[in-house]
Amino acid sequence: MHPGKAGWLASLLEESVAAQGRAPAPLVPPGLPESSSGRAQARAYLRRMLRASGLLYGTPAEGSVSVGARAPEEQLFLAVVRTLARMALDISRLVGAPVGPRREQLLLLFAVFTDQLDEAEVLEDKVSRQHEASRRLWSRVEDALERRALSLSGDPAYGLLLHNGALYADAHMFGRQALDYFARGRLRRDMARRRIDFAARQKALLVEVLTGLACMDRQPTHAARRAILRQVEDLCLPHALEGELRVVVKQSFVRRRPLRTVVKGVRSVELRRFILEQTLLASLVDGQRTRGERVFIQRLARALRMPETSVHQLELEVAEFYANNRSVVDVFTVSSAANLLGEDLVSSMRQALERNFHRLLQEVRETGELSVLLTKAARRQPLTAEERRRMRAQLIDVAKAIPALAIFAAPGGVLLLMALAKVLPFNLLPSSFQEELVPEDPDVEEETEGGGKGPPVLGTG
Repeated sequence: MHPGKAGWLASLLEESVAAQGRAPAPLVPPGLPESSSGRAQARAYLRRMLRASGLLYGTPAEGSVSVGARAPEEQLFLAVVRTLARMALDISRLVGAPVGPRREQLLLLFAVFTDQLDEAEVLEDKVSRQHEASRRLWSRVEDALERRALSLSGDPAYGLLLHNGALYADAHMFGRQALDYFARGRLRRDMARRRIDFAARQKALLVEVLTGLACMDRQPTHAARRAILRQVEDLCLPHALEGELRVVVKQSFVRRRPLRTVVKGVRSVELRRFILEQTLLASLVDGQRTRGERVFIQRLARALRMPETSVHQLELEVAEFYANNRSVVDVFTVSSAANLLGEDLVSSMRQALERNFHRLLQEVRETGELSVLLTKAARRQPLTAEERRRMRAQLIDVAKAIPALAIFAAPGGVLLLMALAKVLPFNLLPSSFQEELVPEDPDVEEETEGGGKGPPVLGTG
């Protein structure tokens, strides 16, 4: 199954229903008596599942990135959909929902998840009549899910780390909707709308807090401001809420609002933990936490009325998660930054490369297989884990010789190198490898910055 290909969602949900039929019944969550109601068990299960599955941080446990034909973003997207489907099916068993067309019921829940309430009501009618959903309905929900996946990527090089928090808010809404639907046996549109709107407000609050974090040490550049505002748009919030948030964010670029004012409406312990956890994670992704970020987190904790012991515990949990799942988080950080490089980083890195071009070529040649591995990566050929390890080690050697290029030795730095190379007027590879990347079509020629013809740059072949 591949997103973008008709029928991928139906196949995935069929697999999920079949797997759930073979799986043992979900256990009663710890701390609840066996005699507790199905609703109470399902609520406790949902709280535990969101954390145990990794959805709290937007990266389900089964979504570890592997080298293969699928892009890492696609692997994680499918893992999220599978995890949500499994969670809904477990909830249906805990609340004792009658046997029904589970595949169509899951489709209904994903229609609500993507704010397609009209389609959800049509699906509810088909479920009640034991009719299968039409291809048109499947296609609409599939398309909406794919658009939602694209809107979740973060861009911490210029914007905010929003993927994790946005997905958690949506996953929590999905679980609560599944609980209500299977417990009642019907869809309540008014309650579904309230849950969708609450998730949107959660995401808007997270944007405002993370914008404050991003502005703590310095005013964001023009590129960073533009990236943050683009992320606000990509979240697909209700029109009125998006407009209010854009105004607040633009004001924060110049003068931050007091944190007590920002979070004054946050009352539940769960939401306070959510905001603080996501802020802690965002402060970790660049590999360092500045003094300004530490001060911001302390002020945020006080504004949220979080005791110091709880803050320390959360810091340990978030740090442990990031240490164990850094490659997964980087899918939505470094790779997005590589695709959305702003003018300021491109300009500074371009100048560094041009100044050190000959030294760089010499270092690449002397590191032996580095040029071969870069060629494979540029041609989108999969690298083994060992090849990736050796390539990073050799990039570190290059960075030692040319400190200005140390960014490329960082995790995900190869992606940045390849993306940057697309806009440079010269090829980073030795001439023996340039010939391999010449387009097969003799009529296609690349223009260099000076207007002449030249070989294609790294990453375009």
